[in-house]
Amino acid sequence: MTGDWPQVELTDVERFRALAAGVPGAAITERVLAAPPDRVKELLSDLDAFATIQADLVSATLLEQDGDRVVVLARGRRGQRARLEGQFRSGWCWLQSRFLIIGMAVSAEPGGGTRVALTGGIRVPGRAAIVPLRVQRESSKTLDRLEQMLRA
Repeated sequence: MTGDWPQVELTDVERFRALAAGVPGAAITERVLAAPPDRVKELLSDLDAFATIQADLVSATLLEQDGDRVVVLARGRRGQRARLEGQFRSGWCWLQSRFLIIGMAVSAEPGGGTRVALTGGIRVPGRAAIVPLRVQRESSKTLDRLEQMLRA
């Protein structure tokens, strides 16, 4: 029942910005890559590749899946583990555990290329908030690794 309400189509990156805006401390890092959207989405839809480019992850193992809803066991470089739950599909990721949020979105860029947006970080216990330490620096490193993988 839409009546006279306006409707708008959002790209995954635009939707991601809106979602992240509701999380205090979330800082989004974006970059336009000179690669086709399908190639970027294909690479980021592979959990092994996804874990490889993420700043502090060693591995990400799929534990459960129901459509685009997933449960993933993530292991960090310092031995920490997180049971992440959320959505993971081609061009979109929003996963969170008690202490961690990881988010990513991919959209075609008008005029060519692919826009990738990232956020993530340590959650404030008991709140939907991220401790904003090193988030943008780590996201920039993640995007650097993604660009390197796309060139290989």
